[in-house]
Amino acid sequence: MTSRATRGPRRRTVFALGTILCVLVAFVIRLVDIQVVSANDHIADSLEVGKLGSTQTLTGARGTIEDENGIVLASSVKIYDAQLSPSLIEEVDGNEKNPPEHPWEEASELIAEITGQDAADLRAGVAANLENNPDSQYYLLKNGLSTADYLKLRDLGLVYLSMTPRETRLYPNGAVAGNIVGYLDSAGEAQSGVEQLESACLAPTSGERTYLRGTDGVIIPGSDRTVPAEDGGTVTLTINSDLQWYLQQMIAEEAHTQNAKAGSVTVVEVKTGKIRAAAEWPSLDPNDLDSSSPEDWGTRIFTRTFEPGSTFKAITAATLLEEGVVNGNTTVSASSHEKFANGAVINDAFVHGAHQYTLAGSMIDSSNVALAKFGTMIDAQTRHEYLERFGVGETTIDFPREEPGLLHPVENWDSQSLYTTTFGHYFTVTAPQLAGAYQALANGGEKIDLSLVESCTLDDGTVVPAQAPEHEQIISESTADQVSRILENVSVQGGLSDSIKVPGYRVATKTGTAQVPDGNGGYKDGIYFTSMAGFAPVDDPEYVVVVTLDEPTRVVSSAATADAFQKAMTQVLKAYRVSPSSEPMDELLPKFK
Repeated sequence: MTSRATRGPRRRTVFALGTILCVLVAFVIRLVDIQVVSANDHIADSLEVGKLGSTQTLTGARGTIEDENGIVLASSVKIYDAQLSPSLIEEVDGNEKNPPEHPWEEASELIAEITGQDAADLRAGVAANLENNPDSQYYLLKNGLSTADYLKLRDLGLVYLSMTPRETRLYPNGAVAGNIVGYLDSAGEAQSGVEQLESACLAPTSGERTYLRGTDGVIIPGSDRTVPAEDGGTVTLTINSDLQWYLQQMIAEEAHTQNAKAGSVTVVEVKTGKIRAAAEWPSLDPNDLDSSSPEDWGTRIFTRTFEPGSTFKAITAATLLEEGVVNGNTTVSASSHEKFANGAVINDAFVHGAHQYTLAGSMIDSSNVALAKFGTMIDAQTRHEYLERFGVGETTIDFPREEPGLLHPVENWDSQSLYTTTFGHYFTVTAPQLAGAYQALANGGEKIDLSLVESCTLDDGTVVPAQAPEHEQIISESTADQVSRILENVSVQGGLSDSIKVPGYRVATKTGTAQVPDGNGGYKDGIYFTSMAGFAPVDDPEYVVVVTLDEPTRVVSSAATADAFQKAMTQVLKAYRVSPSSEPMDELLPKFK
């Protein structure tokens, strides 16, 4: 039997043990909560406020730019800048108890063989560095080493050698589409072209690595957290780089032949509005900006505005036919020099007497006087609205620094511009705007917004197509067909018919010649901006081609662009294997009545 005396101490012992056990259980629960359940929260807190927390930014690679066939036009590669620690070299080389595998004399030879330097010069440079500063820890070995060279140097196992990675932009095709692709500055910021236009797609998303270190510098297990970086997306363009290469070479040769300041070729697919080539000279190699003038670092195709001249007579013709005020038999009497009732004076490019011009005839002879008389059969406000319909005064794809052109309000049209606007003067356009206008004529009157970008493919493989272009029927199909027939007659009956002929294909064209502003409110004397726009095959239009030459001096008329247009159109039709015309041309339209 247990006495009352012994039961008391035993109860106290059990109570004490129970209390201790409860405390231990509470500690265990709290420990599990801290180290397991809430571990991430506590680590995050410690990284924010603790002195032992470290954060490392992880960088992704900028995305790639490629052409319609996947040919890379811009990409990012990792290169390495290598440095040596001269004082550490001396310390390692002088360690007799634990001599290095490669003494400095030998190591310098191995290093120089990889980097392409002279070993003796390398040793002399390190020695001079130490002489100036015995505690020196930095000596530049070489910048811009490839990954292959980095791996070779790393495998030498030299503790005094360090290599810092960095990203650099590479343009494998050099100047091919260089003005369109654009470039980055030394800080990696996009400055022009597609690099700037598609920065949102191309830019990488940075990641982060966070961890804790003990007082001995060792990373504390379980504290290492990484959010990986995401590489930028791949931008696929509508450009065909092979066609682009040919057209750049060709327009450079033609510009030199005609002694022009600059030249361009723009190619647009009729049924889609896609820009298949945007070639220009002078060109830009983004790999070597210093090889070209800063004024050539952008693109003239989207920024150079000019009066389209006679190429826009086709738009006047479309306006007249769409409004129903003329037909194929309507005529006007026009000589090469006439003064109108309001005092305006209009001249043709060649001297001739009074002719009874049909609309087709005025286009074939490119008579300014006849077009002025035809054009003013429509009121100015209506003509202004049609110019807007065809894209004058609006950008095409919102390319960086793209110019919208200039279309003056009707109330600003004076007695002279009332007439000159009928044949492409007193307003300005860019080459893509001109190509867009002819795309609508070639496409049965349906205007499709131009496009340069097909898609953005994200780092995870998701393909994000470019926004679908808008379609608008701006004139009837019947009107577009009539204007196309007139433009084909221009090609066949005009003065440049032999120069622009593409065997096997029916081609529609119109030339343009415009004076160049002198910067003082007037025009340069005898200096012109010449252009030619057209499409083929007329029986089933596939491609629009626009050629420009800025201030040619060998041939100063629009004839300067004839050879370039013929070569460009021939190459475009060949590159896309367009079938020759299957239907013969209709009978020729009469020039006079």
